Amino acid sequence: MGSFWVLVARLLGVTTLSAYEGLDRSQSPLQLTDSHSHVETSLVSTAAKDPLHFRPPGHRQDKGDGFDFKCDYRKMVGWEKCSTPEDRSCWLVNKKTGERFDINTDYENYYPTGTTREYFITVDKSNITADGYTFYGATVFNETYPGPWIQACWGDTVKVHVRNLNPDRGTSIHWHGIRQLNTMHMDGVNGITQCPIAPGSTFTYEWKVMQYGSSWYHSHYSEQYGDGAVGPITLHGPSSAPYDEAADIPLLMTDWRHGSLFPVGNMLEERWIQSILLNGIGNVTKFGARKVQNTSKIPKPYTLTFTADKVYEDEPPELEVPNSRPKRYLLRLINTSIGSTFIFSIDNHLLSIVSADFVPIYPYLNSSILVGIGQRYNVIVEANPRNNTKQPLDSNENYWIRTWVAPNCGAGVVINKDSKETYMQTGILRYNKSSTEDPESKPWTDISMACSDETATSLRPVLPWVVEDPINVMSTESKIQHMAVISGPPADPIPSFPQASYSFRNVSGGINGPNPLQINFSDPVFLNLDNDEPFKNKLWEIYPEGRPNQTDWVWLAITVDYSPDGDTSAHPIHLHGHDFAILQQAEKTTYVPENIHLNLINPPRRDVVLMPKSGFIIIAFKADNPGAWLLHCHIASHASQGLALQILERQADAAARWPKASPAAQTAATLCSSWDSWVAASYTSTPTPLPDDSGI
Repeated sequence: MGSFWVLVARLLGVTTLSAYEGLDRSQSPLQLTDSHSHVETSLVSTAAKDPLHFRPPGHRQDKGDGFDFKCDYRKMVGWEKCSTPEDRSCWLVNKKTGERFDINTDYENYYPTGTTREYFITVDKSNITADGYTFYGATVFNETYPGPWIQACWGDTVKVHVRNLNPDRGTSIHWHGIRQLNTMHMDGVNGITQCPIAPGSTFTYEWKVMQYGSSWYHSHYSEQYGDGAVGPITLHGPSSAPYDEAADIPLLMTDWRHGSLFPVGNMLEERWIQSILLNGIGNVTKFGARKVQNTSKIPKPYTLTFTADKVYEDEPPELEVPNSRPKRYLLRLINTSIGSTFIFSIDNHLLSIVSADFVPIYPYLNSSILVGIGQRYNVIVEANPRNNTKQPLDSNENYWIRTWVAPNCGAGVVINKDSKETYMQTGILRYNKSSTEDPESKPWTDISMACSDETATSLRPVLPWVVEDPINVMSTESKIQHMAVISGPPADPIPSFPQASYSFRNVSGGINGPNPLQINFSDPVFLNLDNDEPFKNKLWEIYPEGRPNQTDWVWLAITVDYSPDGDTSAHPIHLHGHDFAILQQAEKTTYVPENIHLNLINPPRRDVVLMPKSGFIIIAFKADNPGAWLLHCHIASHASQGLALQILERQADAAARWPKASPAAQTAATLCSSWDSWVAASYTSTPTPLPDDSGI
């Protein structure tokens, strides 16, 4: 029955889906709907002269690969773009009023008026050969891996129509790091914000672009994103440092399997054949305890091309020796792994880091950067390789791009013993695009392999926060709610599930044992906002209603309780619907009062933080987004095994905003009806709405 509805959906899709263009490297931008396309066509002759309809900074018209995309602010009469290669901090300016949208704008409350970007995505199975060994039946978007590049500009509205053509499983799509202010039902977490999209069904997501920077989208249906259901997001906006060009499409780093993670706990051999990919390209023969024999040709490494051309600050140059500098390139780094933390570097080239997740920061230089699962960094690289005795210049001007696996920092891939010195060579930076030689360059000698986030003092947000006292004061002795990561299955009478083995323990709430989270696919929280019953006996944190004209803060400490067999993982902790401030991130330190030293004045902030395996983190977020939000470890197997909790925020506001009769709730109920019908038709035994893992 499920396959029948998928077939119907495929036939309908022939006539209802807009066309989209395929691109090199299996990554493609999606076309706008026809209603938008005719507007684009009618204005081609004037677009070049229109200061409010422009290519994002650094997008070259001749580059292709989605670089023909344009920002559209034609509704903002009197405004014009103000970004230049020497000053990317300015975005839009109204010269008559002096108003600006720039790097200092409070983007949580103010943003430009853009346009609507409408995209279509299909979820389906496909055979993907990324590294010389085929993954048969991968679950991907639009038959490509990575999925299509979704672009929007600061202030736009994004609408994405998702059609599930996978005959075997449901799906839901999470837009990682997106604020979703007052749009909890668009967060894309089945069992919390919606029921899964059943095979043959379609659901439309719509969200506002309040932030800018780099991110990704992925399935949140159990471990489905580990089967390939991921793609990049770029939200164009200002930058804290200048650059000339965007070097390429976003750079997605991932660990890769060659067999489905379904059913959860699948032990088939292909699942354990591993590799590392950079933008969907890798070499399977470098991984595994025993060398894996490739079954098809190993692809050439992913390649970036820089030019050594100088940029002249006097144009045309009037001086005999004009003032010039190297060209500066913007790179967008994203870790989409299921278990690996990466350290990114380019031989002989320094990185100027300008944003952490969606938060612009003051630039700082480093030879490498650690990127945890779900984390993103925008970096700027000069086309000016550094020459020194330990790192001489490559004679052919080719340099390795390296993605090292941080040791003992998650459930990383196994590296073949013969490839320990070369496995991280996943890409090539060339200054001569016709060159075919492998680089002879050497890695930086000062790269740290420590399983640690970037230094807190380096991650200084441009837009500051001053963190106030929390509303979740648990006692007179402590302002901080304490949650501990604990491994092991729960004891009776706490409900369990087959894969349950990780959870958060509410230390402040007096809960002593494990309590892994499991959601109910058929009964999402979004349809129960006026009812406390579903929240009982589950791992929930419910915070009071917001106070008028005040900012309510929540402080949360997370530590690790080790099991007897030893938990060796650092945990990348992700919070939906919010950025959070990192008040303290302590390694090799016990969580006791005398070791608490909080930074409340413009601390680092982001939406994913790496919790050290022997220490603690203390985070703070604003309780200003009504609805239910997920906090979880982004190691896919840990989330699958229950390492998550839900935060119910401003419940009365949320219930009033989305009553059962509201259009959003009615749409969600219809989606649930489709899901329940598919379950009933697809399972001959007693159907169950529960997954065999946590469901997230």
